[in-house]
Amino acid sequence: MAKKNIRFPSGEVVPEIPASLDKSLFTVVGKNTERMESISRPSLTFWQDAWRRFRKNRPAFIGFCVIALYVLLAIFAPIVSKFPFDAMSVQLKYAGPSWEHWLGCDGSGRDIWTRMWMGARVSLTIGFFAAFINMCVGSVIGGLCGYYGGWLDMIVMRIVDVIYGIPSLIITILVMVVVGRGIHTLIIAMCVVGWIGSCRFVRGEVYRLKNQDYVSAAKVLGVPDFTIIIRHIIPNIMGLLITNLCMAIPGAIFQEAFLSYIGLGISPPNCSWGILAKEGIKYLKVAPNQVLFTALFICTTMLSLTMIGDGLRDAFDPRLRGTE
Repeated sequence: MAKKNIRFPSGEVVPEIPASLDKSLFTVVGKNTERMESISRPSLTFWQDAWRRFRKNRPAFIGFCVIALYVLLAIFAPIVSKFPFDAMSVQLKYAGPSWEHWLGCDGSGRDIWTRMWMGARVSLTIGFFAAFINMCVGSVIGGLCGYYGGWLDMIVMRIVDVIYGIPSLIITILVMVVVGRGIHTLIIAMCVVGWIGSCRFVRGEVYRLKNQDYVSAAKVLGVPDFTIIIRHIIPNIMGLLITNLCMAIPGAIFQEAFLSYIGLGISPPNCSWGILAKEGIKYLKVAPNQVLFTALFICTTMLSLTMIGDGLRDAFDPRLRGTE
């Protein structure tokens, strides 16, 4: 007897199981309710899930390892080095890289390896602190403007618009000329207008979040504004703030290097990456190793921080949760 075929609505055709087939060959599996309701994936918090996805992002994790290595070298390399960063030697002028001087010596016979990481201390400190202060100040001002609005928002935003129309580099240079040179002065000068970007960004996010249902429900229940901001609004923008911070650090480091390069940064004999680049340009034809190594560390630092920012942006994106 010819077997009939069964045609499903999807168009798939399968042969019909003959009635004479021994049903004892089959086992009824049934359903395991306990197993169906169990959670196969471990429960993760928002931060644990973000860290897991950040580690899977290979470029971002490599950038994180590079920055961690640079920070450790900036802390410990000058300490363990047997050559002080300001020690000069006429015999070692323009010396190339060797086993004793890994990056060579500059025009004054100073060890470039030690000076490189002393400069990293200054550049990384200024970059991190300036970006962090800008984020904090901008977040506070922008959060208040976005949450309360009204005349406060109107006045502050008009001031921000006026300052935003002036090139920030000009204001920074004017502050440096008036106040003087130094690490603290550099940070202050970079924070005078650096908070504007964070302020506008946070204001827009808070303005969007304050109209959400859970914020409206908290207001109806009589929850104080301070509690709403701390418990409901800040956690929802914390990931974006950290991402914005990592994106702002490369700009702060580059701005410090530029100001030091044009002579408005750290005073000698102290050094930063900008001062090392400025000194290396003078001896580019005689000893190009100083400016090349300085440019290499500046470029890799900025590239690594940019990749970290991209990785954090993807890791904190709630739309990607559960898709991996």
